[in-house]
Amino acid sequence: MRLRLLTDFRSHFPRNFFAPVLTRIALTDQTSRCSTCVLGQICLPVGMNADDVRKMDDLVTERIRIKKGQALYTLGEPLEAVYGIRFGTLKTHLTLEDGRHQITGFHLPGEIVGLDGIGEMRHVSDATALEDTEVCVVRYAELQQLSRRLPSLQHQFLRIMSKEISQDHLMLLTLGSMRAEERLAAFLLNLSRRSSERGYSSTEFVLRMSREELGSYLGLKLETVSRLFSRFAEAGLIQIRQRHVKLIDMAGLRQGDDRPDPADRPAAASAQMSGCSSASSSPIPGDT
Repeated sequence: MRLRLLTDFRSHFPRNFFAPVLTRIALTDQTSRCSTCVLGQICLPVGMNADDVRKMDDLVTERIRIKKGQALYTLGEPLEAVYGIRFGTLKTHLTLEDGRHQITGFHLPGEIVGLDGIGEMRHVSDATALEDTEVCVVRYAELQQLSRRLPSLQHQFLRIMSKEISQDHLMLLTLGSMRAEERLAAFLLNLSRRSSERGYSSTEFVLRMSREELGSYLGLKLETVSRLFSRFAEAGLIQIRQRHVKLIDMAGLRQGDDRPDPADRPAAASAQMSGCSSASSSPIPGDT
């Protein structure tokens, strides 16, 4: 009875009302701004000239630190900011009616999260830390104002949103047309490319997500993901030790494994994309 009363009590509050308070860090050091950030070549300022990037320094005056398992934002929250990941990894996900989580993306340092909420001015998914993570806070109202004065910043947002749409199309292709082993191989190669872009090894990395989370993202059952990792290792394509992965045969991964896989292909495409395509209808900052 006591547990039921507590549950009923909690139901009257937003989902994140009882969540731990996020750690906010005010930036007072000029060396901690966009113009001096080591991620500038892959984050928001990429492609902008030095003078325009310096004008962005006053745009980011705060960072947030998120503990592993903690939510940065949740579905339905008003959109006040978008977030550039400084270090760590985030997952974006939706909660289905039966309580299951559908992963819609894994996000690495230098990537921007929260863009899909611009159209409705509310977040359309949850963003949760897969490890201790720090993000730069970009207030959306201030971003709009600066975009009106900096065409290069508005152009950059167009580029980022275009990239989001392209990634959505690629995920639809992955879920709708690829066999199970092709999906996992494509994911590993994608992670390899993104790791290389950040100056890390393209062949060795740590998977911050669980196999269950990876299965949710790829539309595969947990046992299928585990079996495919074993098959890839036996075929000499990868070496794996717990979450540490080493890619041995990149060409083999690109070709895919043509042996048939008996695993069923869950029809996850519609759930996967329901929270990802808002970027296509979102207003560009400074365009209103």
